[in-house]
Amino acid sequence: MIKDFSWVGSQENFVDKPNILQLNHIVVGRYGGNSNAGQYKNEDGCLVWTNVNEDWEFAIILDAHNTSESAKIILDLFGSEKSEIKQLLSLPTNHCTFKQLEEKILNMFQGETFLSDCRKVTGETACLIVVRKDKYVWWFSVGDCVLYLFHPELAAFGQYQLNQRQFYEWIGQVNTFEEEVPCYSVGVKELRKGKNHIFLTTDGLIECPNEPFLNPHDIFKAFSNSHEDSIQSILKNIRDNDVRDSTTIVSWKVNISKEASRASNQ
Repeated sequence: MIKDFSWVGSQENFVDKPNILQLNHIVVGRYGGNSNAGQYKNEDGCLVWTNVNEDWEFAIILDAHNTSESAKIILDLFGSEKSEIKQLLSLPTNHCTFKQLEEKILNMFQGETFLSDCRKVTGETACLIVVRKDKYVWWFSVGDCVLYLFHPELAAFGQYQLNQRQFYEWIGQVNTFEEEVPCYSVGVKELRKGKNHIFLTTDGLIECPNEPFLNPHDIFKAFSNSHEDSIQSILKNIRDNDVRDSTTIVSWKVNISKEASRASNQ
């Protein structure tokens, strides 16, 4: 059983070659873009951790610019702090757990050694960190990577996207954590009873020519087959639309047995 996975595009770029990787119940999709559209490198990255009992998942996706160096130093940073982060995730589920995780990540990103490393790299990266624990999903976002939550009850209200894309935010050579006040966003969402689908992506998917997945409803509809086959189909679609930018997807489904909040008159 694979519990931990880390990759950056400089290791293998997947240009012209869509790739699907199954990590237990999590699917990672990677596509480096089309060489005939001018692509020759991949500056994305991702990290996935799960535990044996599947009561939490931890994922990061990264969309770097100029080089993949900024993505790599973030993956290295989290690799060095893995045991402490996993210890936080093993605590009982309550708001305090997520606040502790936010404080931990802020301390990591504001550490002098890490800030010094950022000054030495070429380029910068967007960074989206997502945790599912019990019946909650939590995120910490810098930049323009996207987190979706697909569930029929939310889709009925047209709600799919959890975070908002933030432009002019990065970590690396240009670094929000060098500012007097760092800019980032966090959030927590209660999952609905039944099957919840958590879907993270870099922006190559939504900025693809002809915009096949600009509307999140189209991503939601794309999962009519098996999980793995659906992501394969999504990557084929953007390849056929001559996408240049690389796309990295981390996607998983979790079944929640607990009741979710409802209005008092329902």
